[in-house]
Amino acid sequence: MIPFLLIINVLALCAFGFDKWQAKKHQWRISENTLLGISLLGGIIGAAAGMIFFNHKVSKKSFLMKFILVVLIDLVMFYRLLRL
Repeated sequence: MIPFLLIINVLALCAFGFDKWQAKKHQWRISENTLLGISLLGGIIGAAAGMIFFNHKVSKKSFLMKFILVVLIDLVMFYRLLRL
């Protein structure tokens, strides 16, 4: 489980960084649903780090609300896994 979480968090960080880089160049972007999906799979720490480090999606309130929902879902799923 730990190797998977490490990989998905690195992937999330890279995805947010790449999307910010593409945004600066006005090129093709990664969809918000893909970014949120990677976060939902367990990449919330990498996604949050990417949002802060790259200053990406932090001023978009609709995305932040969805991201907070993803974080809550992940926390509930993690809690339920620990309770098994």
